[in-house]
Amino acid sequence: MATDRPLPLPQPVEPGPYAADPAGPYAAPPAPGSRAAAPEGPRGDPREEGARVFQGKAFDTCVAPSYDTMRAWTDSPYRGVGVYIGGRGRACPEQPNLDRRWVSDVSELGWRLLPLYVGSQAPCVHAERKRPYALDSDDPRRRGVREGRDAVAQARELGLAANSPVYLDMEAYDEDDAQCARTTLEFIQGWSSEVRRLDRIPGFYSSATSGVVHLERAREAGAPDLPDVVWFARWEGPASLHDEPALAPGAWQPHRRIHQYEGNVRRTYGGRTLLVDENMVDAPVAILR
Repeated sequence: MATDRPLPLPQPVEPGPYAADPAGPYAAPPAPGSRAAAPEGPRGDPREEGARVFQGKAFDTCVAPSYDTMRAWTDSPYRGVGVYIGGRGRACPEQPNLDRRWVSDVSELGWRLLPLYVGSQAPCVHAERKRPYALDSDDPRRRGVREGRDAVAQARELGLAANSPVYLDMEAYDEDDAQCARTTLEFIQGWSSEVRRLDRIPGFYSSATSGVVHLERAREAGAPDLPDVVWFARWEGPASLHDEPALAPGAWQPHRRIHQYEGNVRRTYGGRTLLVDENMVDAPVAILR
């Protein structure tokens, strides 16, 4: 890792750069419709409970980039970065750059970190490469608790303090398979309750048409122990935090949403090229000790 002095990066804007544009991705959600009578789920400004909220663009990539690349990408429009901190389902378990020093150094550059944990996957997960990590129906909630505890341990190892988020990455699955959906939800609830008990903010990443619509159904049914933040993937459309059809307008508001609006795209800044997913963020980011 480079030891030269980091270059300053503009601080994340609060409110975000689109806040003054009523058509922008930070525009206030429309007035609630008929779905507003459903249970609200996680609500309230998370900053009131100690969270640090970032509004802006972020990228995520399988392996945490080198410090030199992160420095070169200060020329990019991104100010947040998703990093895969652990989990048995992580596609890139080898992370040669990701340690406490990297976290500190890139944070000094101005980057805001979105920690992701890729644990066990749904029994009916679509991706064949994720099937070795599929849950079984033998006490999925207890498994979720155990993996939630590991997620927080990994966050602590990197120097991430209380009130930091950890985002559970649950790849697309068949949410209409009743047994699979029940098993998966129990795992998510166990994971979220343990992460919350350990003073971190549980978040959830999945496809808008799979895990997120499943989570929304659970919220409408009044299910307890749901994640506090939703990170939904819907590609090839405009970046928007409030127009996602899988979510009721008032669900997971305010400052509790991330939209992954593009995936597997190559971007080059400062002479460095990465394969990334692109995200619009209005949600908690890591706090360093």
